[in-house]
Amino acid sequence: MTLKALQATSISRNGVGAFILQCKRLDFHYCDWAGSSQGMNLFLQHNLARFAASHPSIEIHVSPRPHRHPVIRGHFINGTQHSICVRNLEKGQVLQKAEILRDMSGEKARKVKGGRAVGSLNEGTRGVWSPFHGAKAPSFQG
Repeated sequence: MTLKALQATSISRNGVGAFILQCKRLDFHYCDWAGSSQGMNLFLQHNLARFAASHPSIEIHVSPRPHRHPVIRGHFINGTQHSICVRNLEKGQVLQKAEILRDMSGEKARKVKGGRAVGSLNEGTRGVWSPFHGAKAPSFQG
């Protein structure tokens, strides 16, 4: 009896088998001269190599932007971009902002509609309230 290999391949789904980060690239923009970039410059000198080594699936770009505040910009698989300004932050806080961008999905933030915690397509068990339900309306006799 001979063995045959499977012909079909499995369909990949995010979170099943292997997780794929939605962030594909991080751009670090800084200024050498400005004081607002001091935390970013320290982050780039001390923490960036460790951050990049621990996340090989994310492409890292570092570029100077003279006379501008430091910014981290994330590019995502779905084509969107999100930017976070890191002016006057320390290197630990810059790392936290980079991790926030790394963990984002790239989707726009959406407001919960209706102001309710739980939404349902089904009508309530008591029905829809109307001001005409309930007690009889007072009669006006003149």
